Amino acid sequence: MANKKAIIGKKIGMTQIFNADGKVVPVTVIEAGPCTVVQKKSAEKDGYEAVQLGYLPTTEKHLTKAEKGHLAKATDENLKVLKEVQFTDADKLDVGDVLKADVFAEGEHIDATAVSKGKGYAGVIKRHGARRTPMTHGGGPVHRHAGSMGSTSTPSRIRKGKIGAGQMGNEQVTIKNLEIVKVDPEVNLIAVRGAVPGPKGGIVVLKATTKVVKAKQAATAISLNPQKASGRNPQKASARNR
Repeated sequence: MANKKAIIGKKIGMTQIFNADGKVVPVTVIEAGPCTVVQKKSAEKDGYEAVQLGYLPTTEKHLTKAEKGHLAKATDENLKVLKEVQFTDADKLDVGDVLKADVFAEGEHIDATAVSKGKGYAGVIKRHGARRTPMTHGGGPVHRHAGSMGSTSTPSRIRKGKIGAGQMGNEQVTIKNLEIVKVDPEVNLIAVRGAVPGPKGGIVVLKATTKVVKAKQAATAISLNPQKASGRNPQKASARNR
């Protein structure tokens, strides 16, 4: 799905800030950009509109000759991270343009994509939340094992998607509809409400959210109809939550 805007960043860590009402807001601080437009994809030539963004300067020895030649068409910098993002208005961007944290504003909602922390090899209980077998009546030393797979002569195999032990974490995760609490374009920092996948220093891609953000409706008054619970008992939970 095409996005209105996006940027690549690096996770700094979590902290908390106070909003205008004095309430504590847990936020994840992300160093967003600067990102250079390295390549453009057009509908006429490639079949879709997109741009390739480059981020995180590195030394020349860490790039292949092909990567050096590819980057030389857009910038003199050696960029380590390249990500392609489909834009609805990609034609407004040119190769060599630089995107900074001010592409987003406070109050907007984003989708954050990153690779989650690797947890190593984990059993079925930790990895999928499976139950263990009863500890009594001769359960034996298999309380945390996966148990029977249920595959008899039909179909004589384990179906795809069956939960089991294996690698936990270290996979791409997208957290949707996160609110941007603060943007500091001078130091290219974006504070996002809540948690973002990955370790400190991990690469994060921020995109305009694909979800429709609905505005909260104003609170309604307590009903005067005696047939309704809120009318009979204003102290009832259904009345207080209005």
